[in-house]
Amino acid sequence: MKKSLLAVVSISVAAFAYANTKSSDSSALVNQQCQISAQAVSTLKGLRYGNTSIRKDVSSLINNHLKTPENREMAQKALSLMIDDKSTDIATLEGRYCS
Repeated sequence: MKKSLLAVVSISVAAFAYANTKSSDSSALVNQQCQISAQAVSTLKGLRYGNTSIRKDVSSLINNHLKTPENREMAQKALSLMIDDKSTDIATLEGRYCS
């Protein structure tokens, strides 16, 4: 349990710190959020989190850090595809779902 909390907190801090350096949703920010989502999904799958818990936790990161509704929607779709993917490898998830 401590490892899972540490992983979620670390990912959240990284996402929050990066998001606060930008005043709007740039393509770099959207791409960074996708990479963070892939890392979070991979980590939480490895810790055997359920898909619903992963979706809820990572979705809250997306909603907190992306300002534009279109970017949020795009990130949420990518997140859903990552969660449904059988792969737990970060590079594979990023390669498939992050442009």
